[in-house]
Amino acid sequence: MQEFKQLHQQTTPFIIGNVWDAASARCAQQAGYQALGTSSAAIASLLGYEDGEQMPFAELVFMVRRITAVSQLPVSVDIEAGYSREPQHIADHIQQLTGLGVVGINIEDSRVDESRMLVDVDQFAAKLSAVRNILRQRQVEVFINVRCDAFLLGLDNACAETVKRAQIYQMAGADGLFVPCLTQADDIKAVVAASSLPVNVMAMPDLPCFEVLAGLGVKRISSGNFAHDAMHRHHLNQLVEMKQSGSCKSLFD
Repeated sequence: MQEFKQLHQQTTPFIIGNVWDAASARCAQQAGYQALGTSSAAIASLLGYEDGEQMPFAELVFMVRRITAVSQLPVSVDIEAGYSREPQHIADHIQQLTGLGVVGINIEDSRVDESRMLVDVDQFAAKLSAVRNILRQRQVEVFINVRCDAFLLGLDNACAETVKRAQIYQMAGADGLFVPCLTQADDIKAVVAASSLPVNVMAMPDLPCFEVLAGLGVKRISSGNFAHDAMHRHHLNQLVEMKQSGSCKSLFD
């Protein structure tokens, strides 16, 4: 876990290899990535589920077991909202994953019922603190990367809300702050300055280049489920080309 934690203190941001199965984990390792992070959306799609904890936790565990079996890299797992509302059960889930060699988790401060909504900040912080205390009592070490969804949900006050939550989550025991859809330089500066938590951003069309992100203080960069989506778009195009051309040539171009 210490090795993974230190990756968040480099002078340049480290790019975590987002993966969804054993094959993608092998690809990220061969490409020279320093750590792997599962994408819940990609794994859910792979198994035919909608994102938002529609996939049974046992099936997530199965995929994580296969990923850790083929790679020696540190692995962080996206557990969405924890697959429970109870701190005890969330801690159980995390402990089950660390038993497979997992060193980090992502947990988000929104949940999906009929639609995705932010959880009350104090309610979420209390849950986070309780989970951290249970893990500490069990001597379970894990890097907790809290995903703040204010920008993802497009809130008008997204920056101010994220700054407030960053400070509260640090007090509650977070090790890192993940802010998907955070892309503007001024917003990134404000979020980075809000706490001492290393800030993780996610690939977006208008995300600045890695050199600029380094200058803004970003410590970790994720690609989410976009690599998985791109791979399947390519696969669809190949299938269409093969059918339309009456040839298998597109498979070998």
